[in-house]
Amino acid sequence: MFPVQGYSSFEDRLFPQKYTFQINGRLHVWNSPKIMGILNVTPDSFFQKSRTDFNSTDFSAKVNKLVAEGADILDIGGYSSRPGASEVSEEEEIRRVVPVIEWIAENHPEVLISIDTFRAKVAEKAVQSGAHIVNDISSGDLDPEMIPAVGELKTPYIAMHMKGNPKNMQELTNYSDILAEILNYFAEKLDQFKKFGIKDAIIDPGFGFAKSIEQNYFLLKNLSQFQCLSSPVLVGVSRKSMIYKTLQNDANDALNGTTALNMFALCQGANILRVHDVKEAKETLKLYHTIYP
Repeated sequence: MFPVQGYSSFEDRLFPQKYTFQINGRLHVWNSPKIMGILNVTPDSFFQKSRTDFNSTDFSAKVNKLVAEGADILDIGGYSSRPGASEVSEEEEIRRVVPVIEWIAENHPEVLISIDTFRAKVAEKAVQSGAHIVNDISSGDLDPEMIPAVGELKTPYIAMHMKGNPKNMQELTNYSDILAEILNYFAEKLDQFKKFGIKDAIIDPGFGFAKSIEQNYFLLKNLSQFQCLSSPVLVGVSRKSMIYKTLQNDANDALNGTTALNMFALCQGANILRVHDVKEAKETLKLYHTIYP
């Protein structure tokens, strides 16, 4: 994975760079932001409407809706990372995600599949079942086998910044210089990834993970600074508490705020938007391209 050179510094701030990825031996060129649709096969994810189960009556309808609305990637999660979520065994997580991935791979081969897990064994089973990307909230910090495993799997790797774990992360919001610390964290991680053969890394600042509301907005305001790392940037703010606590509503009423922040993220160079609401995100992207064709 490498950025295509030739943009001015002003353009770099506004427009996502072009990147190439090797996925299943095929070269993918990303010259436009992508929309990642969230599919939680969990009973306790924070946004209830994103939950489903392979055996539920609405499973295929939910997947088909995300695809029809234009999702480029489907992110499959079998372990809720919200604060206070229940522990899930490795076996249960695999049981939840594998049939979902197999069904999507068979019925929607045009869509990329991401496995949202911090466990190496789950990532391995998911890729064997048809997943193309590993999305890890811990960047390998919660499972020392994850980074070597992804290097062996030769898939793109989404690495998110988080301190601690989902149970204690909101107690770990002390930073001397949050932007510099996270940039240094990713610079070190990217070096580590290369040593283990991970060629295609995507970085996620981790909005809502070990950050206060004020810190989340500071990072979003300075999102363009992450382009110095020369890796694609994923932004996941969809219906999060940084939105609904600011607007004094709840996750069910946070779509309008999500859309506003997604447009801002695009203007700051976001390459992937991770969202619950694909239709609205695609409309946001269309308007963005109308302003910046």
